[in-house]
Amino acid sequence: MVAALLLVVALTAACTGSAQRTDVEPDAPTVQGSPDETAAEPVQPSADPTISPVPPDQWDAMVSVGMVRPGCPVQRRGQLRRIDIGFIDFDGTAQRGHLIVNRDTARSFVRIFTALFDARFPIASMTGVESFGGDTNASLRANNTSAYNCRRLDQINAPPLESPHANGRSVDINPVQNPWMDLRCDCWVPGKRNSARTPGPGKILPGDEVVRLFEAEGWIWQNIKVPDYMHFDTGYPSVPYERPARTTTP
Repeated sequence: MVAALLLVVALTAACTGSAQRTDVEPDAPTVQGSPDETAAEPVQPSADPTISPVPPDQWDAMVSVGMVRPGCPVQRRGQLRRIDIGFIDFDGTAQRGHLIVNRDTARSFVRIFTALFDARFPIASMTGVESFGGDTNASLRANNTSAYNCRRLDQINAPPLESPHANGRSVDINPVQNPWMDLRCDCWVPGKRNSARTPGPGKILPGDEVVRLFEAEGWIWQNIKVPDYMHFDTGYPSVPYERPARTTTP
């Protein structure tokens, strides 16, 4: 009996020791040395623009602060579009902002601001003026780039129906770097420090890439009789925008 038990134990041990796993692949060898040369290149940021209707809550905020009111050319939400688009800030970092514009200028805005992103032209801030209670001067002091605003009567230079800003066919870019001369106070707004047209980050100079981009789309730089370096529009008095038939983007 003892001999039989010993034989069973021996056979069991032999079978267990000889079994091989065939369902598991061996571990991959560990490679020492330089990083994997096939690793993907870092993804470069892009402007990634979208054009959409103005959200109802934003429209309500614009109405509540008086950016839309009787006497303004824009009375319906469908007249405007919201452009969400990337921009490069003054630290060289990609950010996300938006502009409220006339629906007939939306694609032109996208082409221009995508090119500004690709050129890494710095922009300090880009959001709707309702964030500043509809106060143009507060937006300018904050160095905010903005487009549509049917401005308060004490903050406009033109009748609302003719105004490019009130029609969403105008934009002010980096107001601190590109101020304008307000003859009502004989002063630079929002400040004099950058009034000289000398090169600098975020500044707009005669004939530079920013001006060329807008002019290629049929826009006009500082379309008033006094210096207004932040300002581009599609013409005064404001009329429906049509892209020039022959346009060559710089």
